[in-house]
Amino acid sequence: MKNYILLFASLLLFSCGEKKEAKKFPLIEKANWFLGEWENQSKMGDFTENWEKLSDSTFMGISIVKQGKDTVFHENVVLEQKNDSLFYNVAIKGNTEEVTSFYLTSFTDKQLVFENPKHDYPTKIIYNLISPDSISASIHGKVKGVEQSETYPMQKKK
Repeated sequence: MKNYILLFASLLLFSCGEKKEAKKFPLIEKANWFLGEWENQSKMGDFTENWEKLSDSTFMGISIVKQGKDTVFHENVVLEQKNDSLFYNVAIKGNTEEVTSFYLTSFTDKQLVFENPKHDYPTKIIYNLISPDSISASIHGKVKGVEQSETYPMQKKK
């Protein structure tokens, strides 16, 4: 009888332990290092990218390129996890402003790769975490049948 009581008490003790809740949005959590304001200054202009967390499943980003006081490029991005997929949805201001979606095709703790093979250019967007204060974004694809790529290194704004 003592053995049964001991077994029952042990089972009760382990079953009452704290349960860890499964992460509901594990893919977007891979992009937590996007959050914050990033910048780069070059001959082409001043580039800023600002990411904010809207919810557990959604980040919002704004990319702006200025030459002097003129804004020459502005895009809005929504990074959103739906079910088991992560989408990078882009709308370029002043263009058609239609949303173009790229989907996550591969990831590590330091890299996220989004693709949309049906889009004209780019067809691939890659974000790399270089260090806690440095990231790069690159775009890849074909322009008139020729492979092209552009890389945008960024530093965390202080």
